[in-house]
Amino acid sequence: MADVRTAVQPIIDKHLGDTFPACSIYVMHGGRVMLDHAWGWIDPETRQIPTTIDTLFDLASISKLFTATAFLSLVSEGRVSLDDLLVNVIPEFDWLTPRPMDGGQDPHSKQRLATPPDLIGATVDPAEVTFRHLLTHTSGLPAWRDVFNVAGYPPMPFDMPERISRLLRWSRGLSILCAYPFVNEVGKAVLYSDIGLMLLGEAVSRLHGGADLAAAVNARVINPLGHEVVYNPIRDHGIARERIAPTEDDVMWRKRRVWGEVHDENACGVGGVAGHAGLFASAKAVAALGQAWLEGASLFKIDAGLAADAKRQHAETDGARRGLGFALRAAVNASAGEHMSMETFGHTGFTGTSLWIDPQHDLVVACLTNSVYPGRWHGGTLDFRRAVHDAIFEAI
Repeated sequence: MADVRTAVQPIIDKHLGDTFPACSIYVMHGGRVMLDHAWGWIDPETRQIPTTIDTLFDLASISKLFTATAFLSLVSEGRVSLDDLLVNVIPEFDWLTPRPMDGGQDPHSKQRLATPPDLIGATVDPAEVTFRHLLTHTSGLPAWRDVFNVAGYPPMPFDMPERISRLLRWSRGLSILCAYPFVNEVGKAVLYSDIGLMLLGEAVSRLHGGADLAAAVNARVINPLGHEVVYNPIRDHGIARERIAPTEDDVMWRKRRVWGEVHDENACGVGGVAGHAGLFASAKAVAALGQAWLEGASLFKIDAGLAADAKRQHAETDGARRGLGFALRAAVNASAGEHMSMETFGHTGFTGTSLWIDPQHDLVVACLTNSVYPGRWHGGTLDFRRAVHDAIFEAI
């Protein structure tokens, strides 16, 4: 363990306080813990609250792996199949048909993008979308749209009562998710889509028995995992804010530092529970998810054949390789670094989090930071990820 920590320390020293104020890394190799350490501060300005190995980070899109795992457990139970149509579970997805096409919306600037000339007047039949399309990000749905503006007012601070229930927020959000224009033909190409995973989350909820997504993910993934992984850590669970790494200062929408509520506006806008984002956890808990998948995902009652299938390439466009819910290591400029095998699977999160699992080398690396703390345009996250994963691999 000391050798791995020694190897990563210069990289941490280079990025801590600039790229991010807090970091926690958990590494397993051959089933053995090789590193479990935290650096930095929850409150970098005053430095009164150090980051610990129990600090909860906003997982951002690593939440997608929990949603996908819950869905694949439903497939193994025979409640649904990969090639079933989304409209079989969410019939309102087909109420507006045919669906027009447009250029989508930029998730950072929030600007609407011009419709490409070849898509003007084109339409899509939403009834063609299958669950496989959602899992592989080949549905043709937009990468992002401002669902939060439809769902309702910004959420209130934690010391004030909410003005809108989570049920109403999600109901409003779902109505617009079932109406957005497509940006591509169904099945044509990989386009990473939060919209598709939000819809997958609703399908998981309904297939599980009508309970909300949090109940389904808890029952199917988090409870078997046996670690603290939560949505809405303060409002729903009463977790002390000092245990949570803060993220961006949201000057545009919430008008406050985001601390203990999900950074992603759409997840926050629909009540903090969504298929694409919303979960908080420690690096150890995230690594436990990776180790469970490395060992075959039987912990989640997923059939061995399906688990193996989830980790192989199903689609690829411009170097973006997708399994069933999983991202696969890119051949060029991979965030998992240069040494992990091409069999490596996992996911990254926009807040500065990542989980990579290399079955060829029996290696799991959960690396959690809050690199959006200085602002989402600050940069440095990819360089840090590549360097730290290479250093871990070389040390082991």
